[in-house]
Amino acid sequence: MKKTIAAALLGLVAAGAAWAADPAVGTWQTEVDDGAYAHVKMVPCGADICGTIDRTFNSSGEYQSENIGKMLVRNMTPAGDGSYKGQVWRPSNNKVYTGKMSVSGDRLALSGCVAGGLICSKQTWVRVK
Repeated sequence: MKKTIAAALLGLVAAGAAWAADPAVGTWQTEVDDGAYAHVKMVPCGADICGTIDRTFNSSGEYQSENIGKMLVRNMTPAGDGSYKGQVWRPSNNKVYTGKMSVSGDRLALSGCVAGGLICSKQTWVRVK
């Protein structure tokens, strides 16, 4: 019984370490879009990565947007090479797009596409923490 519990705890610790090691996990600052930008908190959601709007800013400073707490990056599945595929929600038009992202150091390149990837909008986010 002790061996089973120890094995289960070791498995949980190993899984937690793998999630923490994912380069996309953390808080990222978006580019300005429609006059505002956000801090997005990226966390594991199952085997994928999801990002929720944590704070919002405009030209006057921080403000309480109705979008705080909403999921912007959805079910980004890691490919193992720093790239991901999933979905991206754009608050300004309330549409969900096919998304891709890749992490390189403290930069995260994110794109949302339609028409099978023929038309894409891209942003580069900067790591906050």
